[in-house]
Amino acid sequence: MITQENKIAILGLGYVGLPLAIEFSRVFETIGYDIDEEKVKNLQKGRDTTRSIQTDELVRALSKNLSLTNENSATADCNIYIITVPTDINEDKTPNLSPLIRASQMVGEVLKEGDLVIYESTTYPGCTEEVCVPVLEGTSGLVFNEDFTIGYSPERINPGDRKRNLKNIIKVTAGSTPATAERVDELYNQIVHAGTFKASSIKVAEASKAIENAQRDLNISFVNELAIIFDKLDIDTSEVLEAAQTKWNFLPFKPGLVGGHCIGVDPYYLAHKAQALGHHPQVILSGRKINDNMALFVASNVVKLMSQKAIPVKKCNILIMGFAFKENSSDFRNTKIWDLYKELIDFGAAVNVYDPLVDDQRVKKQYSLDLIKECSISDYQVVILAVPHDAFLKMNIQTTPNSVVYDLKGVLPKSHSDKRL
Repeated sequence: MITQENKIAILGLGYVGLPLAIEFSRVFETIGYDIDEEKVKNLQKGRDTTRSIQTDELVRALSKNLSLTNENSATADCNIYIITVPTDINEDKTPNLSPLIRASQMVGEVLKEGDLVIYESTTYPGCTEEVCVPVLEGTSGLVFNEDFTIGYSPERINPGDRKRNLKNIIKVTAGSTPATAERVDELYNQIVHAGTFKASSIKVAEASKAIENAQRDLNISFVNELAIIFDKLDIDTSEVLEAAQTKWNFLPFKPGLVGGHCIGVDPYYLAHKAQALGHHPQVILSGRKINDNMALFVASNVVKLMSQKAIPVKKCNILIMGFAFKENSSDFRNTKIWDLYKELIDFGAAVNVYDPLVDDQRVKKQYSLDLIKECSISDYQVVILAVPHDAFLKMNIQTTPNSVVYDLKGVLPKSHSDKRL
């Protein structure tokens, strides 16, 4: 049963964990934990570098039921642990479960009889019970479903989206026993106004998250392949899609670079599990192959346009506008703009990247890339509008006879660009 006496620990204070900690702190005493000491110090001062939480909202929560720490021992008196660490892939496209395993070990170090551990991290069906539970048991010495239970509720955070947030997106829930499933469902109903959907098992909940993003990935890969075909036919993909959307059941997906924490990652988790079961997932992996190669297609398109205008590629000043994986967001996890940047560098161009929304120090630390602090479009012979932040759309971006403008997302008036994906 969920009561006010419950004390919640959130492990991982990123785009998923921080909003979750804020909302739970409205109802329960909540501790937010993150391994990154610098991040915790910034958050304690009201500074959220992900920009997912407003400063006044964070400060208000800290003055009431929320405390933040990078000391695992500080969570020892909690009885509900929610793990929201990122799940990424290795270079060979296999799941990187290291953060998930480490977080499970940390919870296991303080786990007590009667405690509940809930996972929100996206993974493949079976991972929570097959990988995480043995770690909890081995570290704590406790017995699963006797001394402690687990739940699963896949995150549905959409970074940068102010309309669809944690409170108004239906939450899928599941538990390792019927009683635990009820407990997890009741817990999330305390903070999610849109309500919950109680899945029949943890595996079903895990699978539901995996296919959400695999479906979107496949739909985008289809229109990306169309963009490649229509490029060869010399027709505008946006115009084709606009015409097709006049039919009521046509799905309005658009071509683009597929990065981010979910769509470009989760299908590999589902594929990994399928292959472990002896099935080769041809459709899922073919979609991934198309989407992973789109940065090269865009770069080649840009170079072709430059050639048509007699602009030498070697040392040409190219501006990429945007580094986040989506518009109006500071999130650059798994951004494919990095791939586009590298492709253009390989062509011999001199490339600058501008994105005032992302944390340039974090970009430099992760990619060894120095983002420019400000830009003047007229200084560049080639401009690629890669991420259509609202701030960019207010700028005067127009092609000239001696320059190239490539509109990757098709947001500019057609006459303002040389081409759009």
